[in-house]
Amino acid sequence: MKPFVHKTSIIDKDVHIGGNTKIWQWCHVSEGAFIGSNCTLGQGVFIGKNVVIGNGVKIQNNVSIYEGVTLEDDVFCGPSCVFTNVINPRSPFSRKDEYRRTLVKQGATIGANATIICGNTIGRYAFVGAGSLVTHNISDHRLAYGVPARAKGWTCECGRELDVTAYHLVINPIEFACGSCGKKYRVNGVEVVRKD
Repeated sequence: MKPFVHKTSIIDKDVHIGGNTKIWQWCHVSEGAFIGSNCTLGQGVFIGKNVVIGNGVKIQNNVSIYEGVTLEDDVFCGPSCVFTNVINPRSPFSRKDEYRRTLVKQGATIGANATIICGNTIGRYAFVGAGSLVTHNISDHRLAYGVPARAKGWTCECGRELDVTAYHLVINPIEFACGSCGKKYRVNGVEVVRKD
């Protein structure tokens, strides 16, 4: 199936847009960008030069993905979340040669209005809560939120928080299953305490 691009959106030259991708109103996709198949770009999305976006990615309204950011397959970007690509911007000084790479790995979710400081990696199926400020790497399956974002738990591939409260003391490795979809997990090096 061919991609759909709304008539109000601007697509620069040398852009790849995969099949069944939908680009809605007032988007701008810059030169050299690669967008996979089955993606959705909501209203007012900006995709910077040479950005790589995998398959099945959903980018909600008013998100800018700047040069240096890569989104792997099945990433979800909530409304108005923010990416950066320079650590110390100043208006009169060009810092294009100082872009820091940001990688959002497969299946990760970034909540609405979260800010991702450049140079960090968000792990596979990690979940960054709405309004959070990410200043360091977030590991696979981690639930992180706050300002700055801190690890608060674990998440399943289905997006549900994994309940590790039934365990007492430190168990290495910890094995448990998602209460929603039943997928099983093993986590090393985590202190888990029972809630009474």
